[in-house]
Amino acid sequence: MAYVIAEPCIDVKDLSCIDTCPVDCIASPDDANMCYIDPVACIDCGACESVCPVNAIFEVGALPAEWSHFAQINADYFASL
Repeated sequence: MAYVIAEPCIDVKDLSCIDTCPVDCIASPDDANMCYIDPVACIDCGACESVCPVNAIFEVGALPAEWSHFAQINADYFASL
């Protein structure tokens, strides 16, 4: 199961998650107000989750219902590349 970046990241973009990701599967586009995790490249290590200062990163199966659409938002970003 991959990890997902959800709503708390919006307008924060702390970038700690990028520094800790061992497979570089997190993107922080200049024109976006949040970061995204590639669900295909994510190795489900959890390193990013523990360093996020706003608790915006969740395992897809633990994503709160109100933010469930962020799984698709993250996937769509990488599908558009």
